[in-house]
Amino acid sequence: MKITLITSNQLRHKYLINILAKKCQKLFVLQENKTIFPGLFKGTYKVNKIIKKYFDQVYKAEKKIFGKAVFLKNLKNVSILPISTGDLNSCSLNYLKESLKSDLYIVYGSSYIKGKLAKFLIKNKAINIHMGISPYYRGTDCNFWALYDGNPHLVGATIHYLSNKLDGGRIISHAMSKKTNSSFIYTMNSVKSAFNFIIKNIKNNKILKIKSYRQNKNLLIRYSRKKEFSPILLKKYLKKPFAKKISFNLKLLVNPHF
Repeated sequence: MKITLITSNQLRHKYLINILAKKCQKLFVLQENKTIFPGLFKGTYKVNKIIKKYFDQVYKAEKKIFGKAVFLKNLKNVSILPISTGDLNSCSLNYLKESLKSDLYIVYGSSYIKGKLAKFLIKNKAINIHMGISPYYRGTDCNFWALYDGNPHLVGATIHYLSNKLDGGRIISHAMSKKTNSSFIYTMNSVKSAFNFIIKNIKNNKILKIKSYRQNKNLLIRYSRKKEFSPILLKKYLKKPFAKKISFNLKLLVNPHF
């Protein structure tokens, strides 16, 4: 099997590259690169000490769950095209043609894909891993907002087919986290849960055969945007205690994977 992964350059993204490489004949990676020190250097987020403090905690949790995958392993079956965040939509299909002959396409942690590349991926049933539980939380930083809103039972990942609507494609599964004492570990566990679901169903050759479900847009709680993720809200959030008890309502979820 040949797989194309469109992703980013944090520890969790490198971990996904490493585990996918073990499950396929050839792995093509379109890797968007951004600062690995958000809050300290300008990038997707502002330079701000509160933002840095928040992402320091994210990194600690990420490191605990995914280990020290700072470097990719020496994998002979992996071809990586490194690009700057935002450049992907300027790449022609001809420029990317070597990576567009795969059996499976996976998108995780990339910038918003549009244009001809989006049409190609949608036509070829690309799977997106959205960190957030759609249709309840869509947009950016969804798990932060679920916790901020007091909805820890809606923290997780949505594995769905890519569509023209952001985080709005047909849902294959919701990947959830088991309860922990840390909101950061809790969120990061759901990332690994999503990866485990993907790997399991690649292994048994069922990933594109699982029944999917249309999203009900009327269930939307919050459609978040990057500009709403402010230092003032973060400061308030970091003072909040993590939920002692979390009750999951499985009726709210699609094919939940823990």
